[in-house]
Amino acid sequence: MSTVRYAAPGRVNLIGEHTDYNLGFALPIGLPQRTVVTFTPDDSDAITASSDRADGSVRIGLDTAPRDVTGWAAYVAGVVWALRDVGHQVPGGTMSITSDVEVGSGLSSSAALTCAVLGALKTATETATATATGSRLDRVEAARIAQRAENEYVGAPTGLLDQLSALFAEPDTALLIDFRDITVRPVPFDPDAAGVTLVLIDSRVRHSHAGGEYADRRASCERAAAAMGAATLRDVQDRGLAALSAVTDPVDLRRARHVLTENQRVLDFAAALKDSDYSTAGGIMTASHESMRDDFNITVPQVDLIAETAVRAGALGARMTGGGFGGVVIALVPLDRVESLSATVRGASADAGYDEPTIRRTHSAAGATAL
Repeated sequence: MSTVRYAAPGRVNLIGEHTDYNLGFALPIGLPQRTVVTFTPDDSDAITASSDRADGSVRIGLDTAPRDVTGWAAYVAGVVWALRDVGHQVPGGTMSITSDVEVGSGLSSSAALTCAVLGALKTATETATATATGSRLDRVEAARIAQRAENEYVGAPTGLLDQLSALFAEPDTALLIDFRDITVRPVPFDPDAAGVTLVLIDSRVRHSHAGGEYADRRASCERAAAAMGAATLRDVQDRGLAALSAVTDPVDLRRARHVLTENQRVLDFAAALKDSDYSTAGGIMTASHESMRDDFNITVPQVDLIAETAVRAGALGARMTGGGFGGVVIALVPLDRVESLSATVRGASADAGYDEPTIRRTHSAAGATAL
């Protein structure tokens, strides 16, 4: 059987944090950083997987069930289980994984891994059969399977944002995702053509989506929606912030307010991009960070310092991206201010006693694909 190589990118969410599981809006891009899976199928009843980030290999039986495998290999096992659970064939074989998507930085290394594994397994299956009729997955179905791998096998309660980002990403394009009907619309995103660039500032504070804080935020949103007589917060979006008067718990109210205002910020940001109005887009990014800090309570002091310093140093706007509690700040920065801004952010971090952040420019890149 022939060897398959499949890659999937990390992602940056330009705006729209913790809106996906509330059936709202988000606007991510795919990154140049990718996870690559090399898979050689055979006739065995297991996959032997190895990673460039771990010693040794892990044997994953094709009959694996949730919680059988832990650690990084759980994401591979989760895809095996989720594919088989919905009736897709999965071959045994040998799998090796390499990646330059930073783990725990908010760039969705887990979705890059699950989508690359899924693509490799499905490509191997389709290549081995005389006809692939009826076996191919559309991208939305693939995203749901990859999400199940994380939700039900690994136990990380992520929404669908990361998987859709990895699978639909395009160069010079942001993705306007509506999670109520699962539609993905391209929005032009080429700030460099307007003399602006997207800068990633990695705080080097790491987080874990499997932790209780993420699940706590999701439960809080669900309670707020129920208090307003709705199934999800998206159902009250058109009612405006006045609908929050029905939410008596002050913490639930603040978290719901973040989601409702963040949904509107996504739409406003997308409109600004269509006009190449990066000044307005930057202001919306900063407002998003303030909402995540004050209402959703998912930032940490080091991330707040980076975002605030970046804006003072000339960024058009800056915000944390990802699930929170660490990770990366993104900033829209005029090209002629990137070097001075980087030096100022590094200096402020050092003065506060924090680890030196890593800073680099980036751009939107292509989505998951066979190599």
